[in-house]
Amino acid sequence: MTAAVPVGRLVTTGTLLALWLGAAVLTAAVVAPAAFAVLPTRALAGALVGRVLPSVFVGGVFVGVAGAVLAAGAGGAFARARVVLPAACALLCALAQFGITPRIQTLRAQMGPDIEALPKDDPRRAEFGKLHGVSVLFMGAAGLAAGAALVLTAVAASRDA
Repeated sequence: MTAAVPVGRLVTTGTLLALWLGAAVLTAAVVAPAAFAVLPTRALAGALVGRVLPSVFVGGVFVGVAGAVLAAGAGGAFARARVVLPAACALLCALAQFGITPRIQTLRAQMGPDIEALPKDDPRRAEFGKLHGVSVLFMGAAGLAAGAALVLTAVAASRDA
């Protein structure tokens, strides 16, 4: 049987997860809506959010990997989930940043600065909408995985303290 994870590692894991989750929620709940509310065009708002998201996604990769590594080999409450959930966060963020984001950028370059000017039935516009939806889904799922990992880390810390 493996030993419980040291409380210091739990605190480090929890802190990393909480910081990333806070950044992701701030981006999704405050930055993106504010950009679309105050900037004069949707294209500018999209460009702003598009500049912020890579930091969130790459941060999620690092935090997820660090969280999984810190929890690996430890016992205690929810040991396997405390590895799998941060790893899932890292994978989802990596897929969004390195799989979806480049495809979105390529489409944006093809469509020009104003997506709204394209006809509603333009296949590029439909593809952009689909990719945007997948990106949002991945970020949401990564946030849920990080949040669940944070809760389990807190539970493990309270049991192992």
